[in-house]
Amino acid sequence: MPTRPGSPAADTPEAPTAPAVPPAGRADRPEPPAGRAGRLRLPKHARRVWLTVHVACSVGWLGLTAGVLALGIAGRFSDNPDTVRAAYLAQEIFADWLLIPISLLSLLSGVLLSLGTTWGLLRHRWVATKFWLTLAATLASIFALRAFIHDAAGQVAAGTVPPDGRAPHVLVIAPSVALAIYLTATVLSVVKPWGMTKRGRRLAAEARAARVDRAAGAAPGR
Repeated sequence: MPTRPGSPAADTPEAPTAPAVPPAGRADRPEPPAGRAGRLRLPKHARRVWLTVHVACSVGWLGLTAGVLALGIAGRFSDNPDTVRAAYLAQEIFADWLLIPISLLSLLSGVLLSLGTTWGLLRHRWVATKFWLTLAATLASIFALRAFIHDAAGQVAAGTVPPDGRAPHVLVIAPSVALAIYLTATVLSVVKPWGMTKRGRRLAAEARAARVDRAAGAAPGR
C-alpha cells in the first residue's frame, strides 16, 4: 500500500536487511547433530518398522517360551504316555520352526534400534544389560535348549522313554530360566534404570562440547 508524502513512515528509510550467512564450516554441507557423527541414523519410518518388528518378536518369544515351559511341565509330570509323547513332539516343532527366527529377529532388531537411535548399544546400563541377556538367551536357546528337546523327542518318537520314564528336569528348568530372562528384559525396557555407562558419559560430554563449539563459531564477530 503506498504511503502518503510527509508521513513519518515515508520519511524514515527502511533498514537494509543483512544477507543470511551460514556459520563457518557449514556452507557446503550440513553438519551432523552433536554426538551422532559416524553413527547409524534410522529415518523415522524405518524406526517405526523396526520397533514394530522388535516388539512383535519379543512378545512372540515370551509367549513361545511360556508354551515350551508348559509342554515341558506336562511331559515331565504327566502319568499319561500319550501326553508325554505329544508334549515333547510339540516342543520339537516349536524349537525347529519358531525358536531360531523369533530369537534372532528379536536380537537383531533390538541391536539395530539401539544403534540407530540416541540410546546407543552400550551408552546406557539398561540397554547394555538387556543386550547381553538377550544374546545369552539366544545362544542358549539355539544351541542348548533345542538339543535337549530333540533328544527327548527322538526317544519318544522311537518308542523308548528317558530315564525314570520321563525327560530330565532340564526341559522344565531351561524354559523357566529363559522366561525369567525375558521378563527381566521387559521390565528393563519399561523402567530404564541405572543411568549411563562410562562410555555413555564420555560421549555425552563430547556432544556437549561440540554443541558449545558450534554455538561459539556461529556467534557474531567470530
